[in-house]
Amino acid sequence: MVPTAEARRAFTPAHDSQRVIAGISYGPYREGQRPGGPEPSVAQLREDLHIIAKRWNMIRLYSSRGPAEAILRTIQEDALPIVVVVGAWISADDPEADAAEIAQAIRLADAYPAQVAAVSVGNETQVSWSGHRSDQAALIGHIHTVRDAIHQPVTTADDYNFWNKPESQPVADEVDFLLLHAYAMWNQQPLDEAVDWTAQTIASIRDHHPRLPIVLGETGWATALNPDGDEVQYIKAEAGEAEQAVFYEAFAAWAEQAEQPYFYFEAFDEPWKGGEDPREVEKHWGLYRVDRSPKTAAEEEE
Repeated sequence: MVPTAEARRAFTPAHDSQRVIAGISYGPYREGQRPGGPEPSVAQLREDLHIIAKRWNMIRLYSSRGPAEAILRTIQEDALPIVVVVGAWISADDPEADAAEIAQAIRLADAYPAQVAAVSVGNETQVSWSGHRSDQAALIGHIHTVRDAIHQPVTTADDYNFWNKPESQPVADEVDFLLLHAYAMWNQQPLDEAVDWTAQTIASIRDHHPRLPIVLGETGWATALNPDGDEVQYIKAEAGEAEQAVFYEAFAAWAEQAEQPYFYFEAFDEPWKGGEDPREVEKHWGLYRVDRSPKTAAEEEE
């Protein structure tokens, strides 16, 4: 059933009675680890979560399987002031895995009600360039299944270049809030215009979906890229720690002033992503290096 404005579940994470604006995306995989392969230990997850809890009260996960339950259990056991948007990863051609993700997301939302603030069903499954583009009717069916089974708000995450299209309306009609990805860096924006572009992009999506609350699900600035890779077709600005620090500081200040909830992408570098070249941009979005040492932007918050 399409949620009416009155029936829509509010996404209102709070800590100490204060609304939480700032969140961060968390991929826990270190050197030699990857989804479906070697996974981080509980001790490694605990180290990560205590680093995160010093600065953020909200994290976003992308899969309900793998380390997700250990992350939630650690937050619960250590009484960390972190709420979680749990992801259910949806693939283009693996209905069995999709069903397992959906079932586990529902179970986690039920088992950890104090920790799970929302569930996001699918990540970039609809935008035209997605590598795991999925059937829209199937996605809507998954959203219905989750929303019928849990009490928390439910959404799906996608790029602004899906949410700004008419074909996004059937999906928008089914969610409690809209989870939006918008990267100035990937969209050929210079650093000095990046925050303005981000704000304008959010405003444009609000014009397309005026009755839906918008949470910025991903934005960020990479600290390295491969000059011989495909990313240089899309990224014209300089990558680097100094540039990331400039963007992060300006973006976070704008978001706080605008009261715009967001998940910054991301906490830690993820070397498993992309190809073999260690310079590849997908590996270098973290505010912390893969060894958990802070980059310039995170050092400035120490």
